[in-house]
Amino acid sequence: MFDKILIANRGEIALRVIRACREMGIQSVAVHSTADADAMHVRMADESVCIGPPSGTHSYLSIPAIISACEITGAQAIHPGYGFLSENANFVQIVEDHGLTFIGPTAEHIRVMGDKITAKDTMKDLGVPCVPGSDGGVPDLETAKKIGEDIGYPVIIKATAGGGGRGMKVAKTAADMEQAFMTACAEGKAAFGNDEVYIEKYLTTPRHIEIQVFGDGKGKAVHLGERDCSLQRRHQKVFEEAPGPCITPEERARIGKTCAEAVAKINYIGAGTIEFLYEKGEFYFIEMNTRLQVEHPVTESIFGVDLVREQIRVAEGLPMSFSQDDLEINGHSIEVRINAEKLPNFSPCPGRITQYHAPGGLGVRMDSALYDGYSIPPYYDSLIGKLIVHGRDRPEALARLSRALGELIVDGVDTTVPLFHALLEEKDIHTGEYNIHWLEHWLETNLGNA
Repeated sequence: MFDKILIANRGEIALRVIRACREMGIQSVAVHSTADADAMHVRMADESVCIGPPSGTHSYLSIPAIISACEITGAQAIHPGYGFLSENANFVQIVEDHGLTFIGPTAEHIRVMGDKITAKDTMKDLGVPCVPGSDGGVPDLETAKKIGEDIGYPVIIKATAGGGGRGMKVAKTAADMEQAFMTACAEGKAAFGNDEVYIEKYLTTPRHIEIQVFGDGKGKAVHLGERDCSLQRRHQKVFEEAPGPCITPEERARIGKTCAEAVAKINYIGAGTIEFLYEKGEFYFIEMNTRLQVEHPVTESIFGVDLVREQIRVAEGLPMSFSQDDLEINGHSIEVRINAEKLPNFSPCPGRITQYHAPGGLGVRMDSALYDGYSIPPYYDSLIGKLIVHGRDRPEALARLSRALGELIVDGVDTTVPLFHALLEEKDIHTGEYNIHWLEHWLETNLGNA
C-alpha cells in the first residue's frame, strides 16, 4: 500500500483524488502555483508544495518541479488527474526512472494512443470498428483529393497531434478540399508543432459515445458501459449522461465486450476511455483517452464504483475489486460542466466568489473547489464545477438536475448555469433526440453564438 501520493493537478480533480486517498488511509500531497496558494486542494491535502509561478508551463507542467516535490515529501506515487501531464508519455517515463509509480497507463500505451493515426491502426488490429478514411498521414493535397473521392464527401481533415477541436476542418465537397486541407495543416503546425493530417469520412448526424474501460495491466479488463457526450460546443463537451439514451442493451454488450477485449490484449492498466462516433447502429472509433475523464462521475453513479480508488489499487499491483459480472447499471446519471464564462460569447470570467452554495439532497453530487471569497485565477481552464445527478431513470435525473441547478449559488462571476436552465426547457433534451451538432445549432438560433 502506498503511504503517500502526490497529486499533480489542481482544482476539483485534485480534491477528488485527495478524498479517495483519505478514505484509503493514504497521505496526500498537493502541488500548487503561487496563484493557487489559497486553493481548496491545498487546504485539504495533508501536505502542500509550491512548484512555481502562475503560468501552468512553469508550475503544473514543470516535470522537474513535480519530481522534486515527490523527493521533498517522500511521496511514492503520482496521480495526474486529467489535463496537464496526464497523457504525457515522457513524464510517465521520468516518473518511473525516479523509482516512483505513475497512477495510470504505461508510457508506451500513452504514446501509442496519443498519436491518432497509430491509435487508429492499433484499434483496427484489435478488432475495434473505425471510421473509413486514410491509411495514416496524408502527404499532400493531391492525395487528399483522391481519398475524398474514394470514400465520398463530406470528409473531415484532422491534425495527427490535434485535440480540443483544433486542427479539424470539414470539406463538404471536392471544391472545399484545398482550403480545408491547408487550414488543418496550418493549425496543426501552429498548435502542436506538427502539420501532419489524416482524413476520415464525416458522419452527418452522429452521436458522441464513449466506452469506459478498466484494466489490471495483467491481461484482464472490463467495460463500464457508455457515456453519451454529444452535447458539445466547438468539440468541447458540456453535458454528459450515462447510460446513453439511444444505446440498446445489445449494442452496449457488443461494443463493450469489443473494447474490454481490446485493452486486455495489450495489458492496459487503469482507467481509459474509448471514444466513438455512433450513427445508425454503428460505432466508429475516433480516439482513446488514456486517463480519467472529466465526466467519470456519471459512470461511478450508475455502477456504484470509485474509479480513482480502483486506479490506486491496480497501480499498487492489487487485482481489480470487481469483475464484469459484478457491474450492473442502476438508474441514470447526468453531469453538466459549469464554467466561469460570460454568455453569449463564452468568454472567460475569472474573479472573486462573493457567495457560493452547493446544491444537495438525494442523488446530487457537486465536484468543485469553490468557496466563499475564493478568487478564480485567470491562468487556467474556466471549469469551476461539475454538477452530477442520479435518478432511478432519465426523467427523474433530468428533474433532479433542474432542481439542483436552482439551488446552486455562484455569485461574483458569470457562469454557464443559465445555459443549462435554458436547455432543460427544450423538448429534444427530454426526449434525448440530439447529436453532436445539435448544441451549436441551438446556440446559433438562441444566443446568436456557437
